[in-house]
Amino acid sequence: MKSNGWLLALAVCAGVWLVQNGARPVTPPAPSAAEAFATGRHTDAAAPPLPPSPPVRLRIPRIAVDTPLTRLGLAADNSLEVPPADRGGVAGWYGGGTTPGARGTAIVAGHVDDADGPAVFYKLGTLRRGNRIEVLREDGRTAVFTVDAVEVYENDAFPDRKVYGASRRAELRVITCGGPFDPRTGYRGNVVAFAHLVGVRGPVRS
Repeated sequence: MKSNGWLLALAVCAGVWLVQNGARPVTPPAPSAAEAFATGRHTDAAAPPLPPSPPVRLRIPRIAVDTPLTRLGLAADNSLEVPPADRGGVAGWYGGGTTPGARGTAIVAGHVDDADGPAVFYKLGTLRRGNRIEVLREDGRTAVFTVDAVEVYENDAFPDRKVYGASRRAELRVITCGGPFDPRTGYRGNVVAFAHLVGVRGPVRS
């Protein structure tokens, strides 16, 4: 980990599809300034946190995402891993941290594109405040989150505390590559969707 205790941004933001397409003006949609945090954090009512349970699937109806979740760790440089490049349709969750729905900040990441074209989070930048994100868990419950904001940051100005910082309620971050694109080095930033738990579906367990 970094000395301040935070993760780094995503490990791989190569933009394989964009590199292959050369000068073609094909770039993922960026979040609108209207979807950023206006003042501080969103204060909508939150559901009580759930006990920890590993996630198995993530759904974002607004952008037609329905993906299994694989466990992610850290790369050699302490950056957050992403799923293998040949699994662009699969997202992952950071297994060394909070499980989605439990108290704290859970992290989910995935590719924006791969060698074949748009990947699982290509349209993440089109999410709007109030959109729903659903995480199905091993305990049979579905944690339902509402989007508080969607923002984009360049890697050298990535706000670690804001994205990864601890929370007293159940929160979720969904992260993919984004921002300016350099054909030599790939994406120079990340798109981050911020969300918090507002409901639970499924069996009630003591």
